[in-house]
Amino acid sequence: MKLLKVSGTLLLSSSLLFGCSNTEKTTTTEKVKETKNQPSVALEGVSKEYREYAIGEIEEFVKATEAFTTAVKNGEVEKAKQLYAPARMHYERAEPIAEVFGDLDPKIDAREGDVPEAEWGGYHKLEKGLWIDNTTKGYEQIADQLMKDVNLLRAKVDTVEVTPDLLITGAVDLLNEVSTSKVTGEEDRYSHTDLYDFAANVEGAEKIYQLLQPALKEKNEEVSKEIQARFDDVYALLNQHKNGEGYKLYTELTEAQVKELSQAIDALAEPLSQIGMVTEAS
Repeated sequence: MKLLKVSGTLLLSSSLLFGCSNTEKTTTTEKVKETKNQPSVALEGVSKEYREYAIGEIEEFVKATEAFTTAVKNGEVEKAKQLYAPARMHYERAEPIAEVFGDLDPKIDAREGDVPEAEWGGYHKLEKGLWIDNTTKGYEQIADQLMKDVNLLRAKVDTVEVTPDLLITGAVDLLNEVSTSKVTGEEDRYSHTDLYDFAANVEGAEKIYQLLQPALKEKNEEVSKEIQARFDDVYALLNQHKNGEGYKLYTELTEAQVKELSQAIDALAEPLSQIGMVTEAS
């Protein structure tokens, strides 16, 4: 779901557009084009850096998925369970790029009921086998197909054009993912490892914010500071639910703790939704 539509277009009044001479109109148009292009030029380095970050996460996702699917095919139930949530974190951090490929995302990440039963595969299908059926038998082909899809994602990700708009909508959408599925416990409904996905989505959004922060600070230092403060609040809560290198099961949280996390995400989403100002002409 796109919560934010960003536009760098300048709106000119009809009197300005039609009340000038041809020469004046040409000059005005050139100025508008120049102004529109300035933000994208200034943010080219940011887009390149995010592209490198996302590709790095997808490459780690490939490695982690290989280890996970190998454990499934070898019948190592407990090992596969241990590898499941940490592997998914790489995907969740880079989801703004991964979701560009609308055909691959559901194959890798669809939950039960998101797609027709006959088409359902990927991580959550294997999650159900591991935690509900407590077996890997009969899931070997699902694991093979998941590995193929993840390798295809890595091959395709090189073709993605990373733009400032993709980053801005991506940051907001990552928080939307948290508020609509992670905070409700719907995402990892069998393993209850939702906090791993929750944390990874927040980390992915923060990476985008950090890259855009210098430009945002120039536009509005107060908003920039508020966003960072709200990220700090979310991490402080997440740290309360750490379990070693990972996180507690979502079912171990009280209703009050879930509500606290939900409110912290909402408090972060509000100022983060203003991040699009970095592409607006001064």
